[in-house]
Amino acid sequence: MSWQSEHIWLELIVGSRKRSNFCWAFILFLGSLGFLLVGISSYLDRNLISLFPSQQIIFFPQGIVMSFYGIAGLFISSYLWCTISWNVGSGYDRFNRKEGIVCIFRWGFPGKNRRVLLRFLIKDIQSIRIEVKGGISVRYVLYMQIRGQGDIPLTRTAEPQEIEQKAAKLAYFLGVPIEVF
Repeated sequence: MSWQSEHIWLELIVGSRKRSNFCWAFILFLGSLGFLLVGISSYLDRNLISLFPSQQIIFFPQGIVMSFYGIAGLFISSYLWCTISWNVGSGYDRFNRKEGIVCIFRWGFPGKNRRVLLRFLIKDIQSIRIEVKGGISVRYVLYMQIRGQGDIPLTRTAEPQEIEQKAAKLAYFLGVPIEVF
């Protein structure tokens, strides 16, 4: 989501609270809970889940392995739920032509450096750069080249038209050239 006026451009960044992350965290939680319950039911020799009779799964080695996968899955699921609840990666990009300042803000993991705030002058921006990262699925990354600070990533997306339009609008708003790599 973005908002633009004559002198200010504000781009809100979603972060980790995406539908796909909610779906993966929920599916992973349910799957790992199922693995753990099957491992425990094979240890207790009781049917905690009616789909898998405990007599068909021997505790050593199948029950131990299923319990391990269940515990590991619960740890990964809790990590995903924590990143969702802390909203890691969310924030905003604010470009202010009137004051000549760019602010990039992101939320990180809890701790001393939870708030990441970058501020620099618009006149230090050399260009807006689109980088195409190949592979099985092609990704497009939008960077801002800053004099003396290198490249700062702004967004990642899989849609080439969307990233090209955003880069063109941003480069026009800031009055800098576009580079494609």
